[in-house]
Amino acid sequence: MKLTNIQRFWISFVLSIPMLIQMLAMPFHWMMPGYNWVAFITTTIIMAISAIPYWKSAISAFKKHHANMNTLVAVGTAVAYFYSIFAMITGRDVYFESAAFVVVFVLLGDAMEEKMHDNASDALGKLMKLQAKDAEVMKDGKFIKVPLDQVKVGDLIRVKPGEKIPVDGVITDGKTSLDESMVTGESMPVNKTVGDTVVGSTINNNGTITFKATKVGSDTMLAQIVDLVKKAQTSHAPIQKLTDKISNIFVPTVLIIAIITFIVWYTFLDASAVEAMLFAVSVVVIACPCALGLATPTALMVGTARSAKMGVLIKNGEVLEEVGDLDTVVFDKTGTITVGKPQVTNIIGNQQQVLSVAASLEEDSEHPLAIAILKEASTQNITPVKVQNFKAIEGKGVTASYNGQVAFIGNDRLLEDNNISQEIVSQAAKLQAQAKTVVYVGLDKQILGLIAIQDAPKPSSKAAIAALKARGLKTVMLTGDNEKVAQAIAKEVGIDQVIAGVLPNEKADHIKKLQKGNHKVAFVGDGINDAPALSTADVGIAMGSGTDIAIDSGEIVLVQNDLRGVVRALDISKKTFNRIKLNLFWALIYNTVGIPIAAGVFASIGFELSPELAALAMAFSSVSVVTSSLLLNKTKIAGLS
Repeated sequence: MKLTNIQRFWISFVLSIPMLIQMLAMPFHWMMPGYNWVAFITTTIIMAISAIPYWKSAISAFKKHHANMNTLVAVGTAVAYFYSIFAMITGRDVYFESAAFVVVFVLLGDAMEEKMHDNASDALGKLMKLQAKDAEVMKDGKFIKVPLDQVKVGDLIRVKPGEKIPVDGVITDGKTSLDESMVTGESMPVNKTVGDTVVGSTINNNGTITFKATKVGSDTMLAQIVDLVKKAQTSHAPIQKLTDKISNIFVPTVLIIAIITFIVWYTFLDASAVEAMLFAVSVVVIACPCALGLATPTALMVGTARSAKMGVLIKNGEVLEEVGDLDTVVFDKTGTITVGKPQVTNIIGNQQQVLSVAASLEEDSEHPLAIAILKEASTQNITPVKVQNFKAIEGKGVTASYNGQVAFIGNDRLLEDNNISQEIVSQAAKLQAQAKTVVYVGLDKQILGLIAIQDAPKPSSKAAIAALKARGLKTVMLTGDNEKVAQAIAKEVGIDQVIAGVLPNEKADHIKKLQKGNHKVAFVGDGINDAPALSTADVGIAMGSGTDIAIDSGEIVLVQNDLRGVVRALDISKKTFNRIKLNLFWALIYNTVGIPIAAGVFASIGFELSPELAALAMAFSSVSVVTSSLLLNKTKIAGLS
């Protein structure tokens, strides 16, 4: 059976108690009967159970011509242990307690790290346990309870007040408010009605709803959150490579310093071989850079877990470093800055004819503007006509055969080959000045009329953008919409720069242009056409309500469809990375300051460290780094109202 670090620590601690008692009794000139044999037996067991893994790791690194953090632990304990065996045989003073307590205190730091890992795993386990155990599914015209693992995509599910939503889905009947705090971090209930999405494991507050299951099992948002957090916590920030390089140089340097310490004390300062050896072992032990190894993973673990509770999913450690260098944040417009649910506000021309042609051409489209047109047609009881020869023209619109005639709907770029009067152009300009998107509807190269559609900014967008600008970041809107509409929206929310009329395949190119201008760019988007830009940007931030492909392309995923999450994401990423740097600084300073003390530089004034005290000091450096990382849980993160 493989023992955990926590188990190894407690076993070693209990076995070292006789040596602790002897150390405390020494000032009173009391000697434990058979102490040398007691110390030998207990220390040998400690070495076999707890020190061997460090020795194996050191030997493995040595074979690869490397030195790691365990090299110093292995060298220090081996020297003290084997010398004490030699001393015991030859009748000299033994120092088994030095070897034993070095292992005990090193394990103290390792046990704390393991405990933190266990707590993080427990937290994720508890998150998964939030799932409902069963669901009321429609079977043969009535709702019956079935185990959760029997729910399939497309099933109709009923949830009553006070019950948990079993899986992700879309409401088909009823309205309610949901407590989504466990996935979004927001305590306020969210009102839901027909057409709205629901997330598995959230709590239904006050209304009975029926919804269609869209994601089950490992595809649900909760399962994906747990998976993302696990991956992030086991990833490495690029700064970890620096830590590894430092350790590879630092460890051999310490061994050389330890040898020099022994030579100086034994040759020039008239110390005995034993005294010189103890100074050298103290140097090796106190310099063990365990805290250096804990600096990055502990902060990364706490930071990603904290961000997940806030509805911000950080996919890997690399993004933390990138966030610190950002100077520009680029936003998609529809569904990111705006609500993403456009509504028809104006129809110019014969309403019945314009809507009939428009709805017929857009019937199979899932574009937000098409959905708005179809919704308006449905409201006015207009039934779309089946069209022929349908053709989509990217970034412009669509054409098709409508009742034997060529019909079209699209933006002004589609009108190059179609007649358009100055009056129509003037009317379109007025609507665009009101932040409305205008689509032209025509038949046989003649304009039938206009449809104006408006998508309002999210209530939180203005505050979020102001917060980003307050942090010194430039804000840019990148959209395929008309320049006038884009400028009107940008003015309303406070965007610095607008890049409008961008085709879907051009978004990534505009990101590259900004990067070539020496800008570090974050891109925030939610649609399929945003995926290339999300991948191209230095940091891709995907809105959780967006498409799967957009979420896969982003390095940070916002569970909420709210731009305040961007501010929180950047804040928690920066603070986590800053905590990593702080941890590394203190770990290096601690080792650097500790080495001369352990080497006996201040021995002339009575200030020196035995190997076991050096081990305790080294353990406290590990504890301080773990504590520093845990304080990330208390760090204030942007709280926008």
